[in-house]
Amino acid sequence: MSSAGVGPLSSIKSTVNAAVYREILEHFMLPANKLFGNDDFIFQQDFAPAHKAKTTSTWFNSHGITVLDWPANSPDLNPIENLWSIVKRKMREQRP
Repeated sequence: MSSAGVGPLSSIKSTVNAAVYREILEHFMLPANKLFGNDDFIFQQDFAPAHKAKTTSTWFNSHGITVLDWPANSPDLNPIENLWSIVKRKMREQRP
């Protein structure tokens, strides 16, 4: 999700550890970012263990991506929570 729009949604069927998270970034986030045509961006994430792993930090550095760390359960405005609300509602609507 960016100010330019929302990228594709994908379902991850496994536990997200640091290795899985890096695969998600590589195969979903990077291609989705190209849709918006802006290589100058700041990536926001919370302090989930997979997000703060040294290998994840190294991955971001090697790709030249600036990361804005966001405390989990921060009382500050977190736009992704609005998107999750929509996703949850849509999933409830699709259940028989």
